[in-house]
Amino acid sequence: MNKVSDPFKEARREAGVLPCEFQGESVPMILRHEDVRKAAKDWKTFSSDAPFRVPIPSEEDVRTMRQLPVETDPPAHTDYRKIVEPFFQRAKDPAVIAQVEALMDGLLREALARESIEVVREFALPIQSRALAYLLNVPEAEATLWIGWGTHVFRDGGSKGVSLEQYLHARFDRAAANPGADFFSALTQATFQGRPLTREEMMGFGNLTFAGGRDTVIHSISSVLGHLAARPEALEFLRQDPGRIVHAVEEFYRVITPLTHIGRVCPVETNVHGVTVPPGGRVSLCWASANQDEAAFDAPAEIRLDRKPNPHLAFGFGAHLCLGAAHARLLLRTLLQKCVEHVGSITVLAAKERVENEARYQRVMGYESLTLKFAPRS
Repeated sequence: MNKVSDPFKEARREAGVLPCEFQGESVPMILRHEDVRKAAKDWKTFSSDAPFRVPIPSEEDVRTMRQLPVETDPPAHTDYRKIVEPFFQRAKDPAVIAQVEALMDGLLREALARESIEVVREFALPIQSRALAYLLNVPEAEATLWIGWGTHVFRDGGSKGVSLEQYLHARFDRAAANPGADFFSALTQATFQGRPLTREEMMGFGNLTFAGGRDTVIHSISSVLGHLAARPEALEFLRQDPGRIVHAVEEFYRVITPLTHIGRVCPVETNVHGVTVPPGGRVSLCWASANQDEAAFDAPAEIRLDRKPNPHLAFGFGAHLCLGAAHARLLLRTLLQKCVEHVGSITVLAAKERVENEARYQRVMGYESLTLKFAPRS
């Protein structure tokens, strides 16, 4: 990853929209930074109140409940979000930060002691799962089961979310019988607009928590390590001034943009840059294109680890700004800190890129597998 590929560049410049077919449905992708921001804030025109249809491709075939709070609009979205926000804000808690630092330090030292490591499943996946346990305030041992679900709980291993749903029901049953201070207990005791949450609502929160930030975090970690391996001067640049790490994290998320786009549904017929969207039709807010827009970023194809300002949209925009943004930032920040402290160099031994293949575009999104050799700092 020396420069950022941009499959949307021509369409963004010429039309600002790219009509695409997803699951037999024509979905115009909104491409420009300013347009994406405006649409993300305009939930009355571009609604998230669309169970299963916010992700692209849609997920009717792999889950049975609406994900909360993401598949709702204000004011319900605001009230739902308040229920779980305290757990996601734990990423700013010094005790949780210390746990993540110890986790990253330990796994990186293990990697340094090995001849090679496949970082997607042997490094990034354990980090994502074990750090999530800290966030949800559950025993770290729970992560052993989550690791077994693979990089994507709906599509990895053919489980189609069945294992996740069974697990969530069991955990909510246990929490209802013996409540504690964890995420599951909080949901069994929470109220929404003056009434207890239904089990379906609890499942909606749990489904998003375990599925929403999983592969995105995993592939962000592996992408950063792939970049540091390909560009050893990047690691040295951060080592010269570790204060640069904060800006580097934002730049990595801009160029990686681990979620290409997200869907919105138009309640009424809507004109999107000359494309007519019928009532109930979808549009795509293309974060990846917005993050490469020359109108918002100077030389966007270049990876500048000290870029500022950096108004990227990797975590979305508006009311639906990603709940896990602070957690995702903590993981990359800690990864870079520990690499600066302990790693002298990284060598790529084998790599298979993960590519999103669609009829109108192809986009590299991390790695299916990435085998590295870490050498300690001398």
